[in-house]
Amino acid sequence: MPCMLIDPSQKYKPYTPLHLHNRQWPAKRSTVPPIWLSTDLRDGNQALANPMTIEQKTTFFKLLVECGYKEIEVAYPAASDTDFNFVRGLIEKKQIPDDVWIQVLTPAREDLIKRTVDAVAGSKRAIIHMYNATSSLFRNVVFKNSKEETIQLAVEHTEFVRRLTDECTETYGTVFRYEYSPETFSQTEPEFAVEICNAVKAAWGKAGTDTFNKIIFNLPATVEIAPPNHFADLVEYFHTRISEREKILISLHPHNDRGTGIAAAELGILAGADRVEGCLFGNGERTGNVDLVNLALNYYTQGIHPNVHFNDIQYVIDVVTQCNDLPVHPRHPYAGDLVFSAFSGSHQDAIKKGFEDQAKRHALARSRGESEIWEMPYLPIDPVDLGQTYEAVIRVNSQSGKGGVAYLVKQHLHLDLPRKLQIAFYQVVQVIADREAREMTVDDITTAFREAYHFGGGKHKGRLTLSSFRVSSAPNPDAADEAEDIRQFDGTISVDGVLRVIRGDGNGPISALLDALRTHLDIDLALREYSEHSIDTEADLQNSRAASYIELVPANDRKSAVSWWGVGVDRDIAGSGLRAVLSAVNSHIGDRVLPELKLSVGFNARSGQSDVSSAILNSLGLELPRRLQAAFFEVVQRAAAGSGGEIAHDALSALFRETYGYDSPPEKLSLKSFELDRVEAGTSLSGEFLYEGKVQKVQGIGNGPLSALLACLHKVIDGALVIREYSEHALGQGTEVGAATYVELVYEVTENERTLKTSGWGVVSDTDIAASGLHAVMSAASRVGVVWKTPV
Repeated sequence: MPCMLIDPSQKYKPYTPLHLHNRQWPAKRSTVPPIWLSTDLRDGNQALANPMTIEQKTTFFKLLVECGYKEIEVAYPAASDTDFNFVRGLIEKKQIPDDVWIQVLTPAREDLIKRTVDAVAGSKRAIIHMYNATSSLFRNVVFKNSKEETIQLAVEHTEFVRRLTDECTETYGTVFRYEYSPETFSQTEPEFAVEICNAVKAAWGKAGTDTFNKIIFNLPATVEIAPPNHFADLVEYFHTRISEREKILISLHPHNDRGTGIAAAELGILAGADRVEGCLFGNGERTGNVDLVNLALNYYTQGIHPNVHFNDIQYVIDVVTQCNDLPVHPRHPYAGDLVFSAFSGSHQDAIKKGFEDQAKRHALARSRGESEIWEMPYLPIDPVDLGQTYEAVIRVNSQSGKGGVAYLVKQHLHLDLPRKLQIAFYQVVQVIADREAREMTVDDITTAFREAYHFGGGKHKGRLTLSSFRVSSAPNPDAADEAEDIRQFDGTISVDGVLRVIRGDGNGPISALLDALRTHLDIDLALREYSEHSIDTEADLQNSRAASYIELVPANDRKSAVSWWGVGVDRDIAGSGLRAVLSAVNSHIGDRVLPELKLSVGFNARSGQSDVSSAILNSLGLELPRRLQAAFFEVVQRAAAGSGGEIAHDALSALFRETYGYDSPPEKLSLKSFELDRVEAGTSLSGEFLYEGKVQKVQGIGNGPLSALLACLHKVIDGALVIREYSEHALGQGTEVGAATYVELVYEVTENERTLKTSGWGVVSDTDIAASGLHAVMSAASRVGVVWKTPV
């Protein structure tokens, strides 16, 4: 079986280095990009197993023009009718912009030169590129020519090119430039390369100092046979020894046989070259030509615009791969699917921290009017500049770390997880990644997060969800006068699809909710860690949201190794914390059976206010305020006393309707009609009262609709009415939404030198929120027994 030689020097000889005594290129630095020539349609095309059709070449040509290339080698016209006809089609269909030079290649043969010039006749600008091989290997083995014969071949055919192009210019007006390649330059004796190019320049006889008058000498690394520093030495030797350097453009055509085509081009430019020929993504014979995309973007990352554009690099990839039928490797610089992706945990953590730090630096730079410099671990270029997104920057598999997972959650859910939660969720992801043995997509990760923390509603919501809540302050009955008030939580939650009213007290909203869960659902947990941040996204510029993160532990073990994390988002900071509590509680309870709503069958003496309120909520949709809960509970207790301490579920709803006149026709005192107007003093209400079937016109002014209505009542009744409590909430869903309003009035009147106080509730629902409040006040007024001043 053949194998590599133990001593390869017996078969291969090393390159012969140049001895430059004053080498300059290592100390130089590129500050401007080179002139670019794309040879995709010529050199790239001839390297394809299935050369491009005219349609494909036309598509490719248009792409190169869109990218900004001004010099494009379009064909080897003498090689085939397809190439010749393609060039003619570009010219005759006027598809070549006025500022673009098309270039065509020909060997040093008269018949082929004539065919080549005929191909470009009538174009506005054309470069004739002629070559002949100059290395000793080709001179001695392939052509059996001496140096003198090789020079004579180049000179005679250069003169022939000049004669034909001058005739073409006179006939068609085409402006020509001339490029000559000492083919196999990288294997040619350096002094001979200079000698033959000087002879060619003299034969051309038209080289000038203006850019478009300069003769182009292309120095191809036809086969890359030495390190890039040696190629740079060859270029510098040529650059410093060629005569009339000011009349010359030195062009490079590096191949990639050693995998150093990019380095050879960059060092060759430092050594004095002005122009580079290559292909997009490095197509070409054997291992390819130098990659023009790679080379251009190398300049871009140094703050130098390359004068070509890849604003949508995926579009460029799509066109090139479609025309060449060659894939772009997933690890190809700048363009591969994976080049902006980090799977490693340490890489992901560095990138995540890099984005966070850069956001701060850029904010500071903006405030100072300074440039926002891109400095990012592992990412030398911002993917956004190439029309890419950050979605692929961090990708997750079994090798990934918590930082990468947290980055994706932050990017796609806008949640900046605290470190302990990062660790907890990373363990969730690792289990899935190990089980699936594949890369986890962004959808996989965000879905796993939603499922783990019951985040986002829909199918991900847990058994307990927050429907509505109210947090109020009240004096602490068990503390001294100077103690802070306690917080009272009154809320409605859905428990396995059934609405429940729960109440609790604490030193804040979260502890009050935990107290309510302990009291009503036998869930006994305590808070160990809490953090929050605002979410400011483009969609929330007007109304930013708050995200809260909560860690709960068993109430009797604050140092527990087992804990449950919850995540909540709400436009209200208190709401986000309460949702985070329920998120954690959902993880804690799992499938555990929870205490059932006692009203599922009927009442007994052990039912509490919340049970009664839950029943009203589920039957009538009303979320009773705490004081009304207490008032109605007393009514229920009295009603149940006559039936052995029990009351039927249907009877409870009927009792509520009867007690508060809910959904009933107007009582003896009602507001028949009204109009509200804004006046300088506040709000004016004018309308008609209906009292015991008689109508009386009224008018009053107050700070708002309710106080204006009280002003009207005070004109026609004895005593005074004061609103002790007012609350409201939406009722219904979608287009059927309305409002439910609860008003408690206190009525104070003097009778027989005695001051009497009574109170009563009004409960009204209406499609109009203002009407709901006004009618609730009238309902409560009729229930406190107001005394009319004079007969209506």
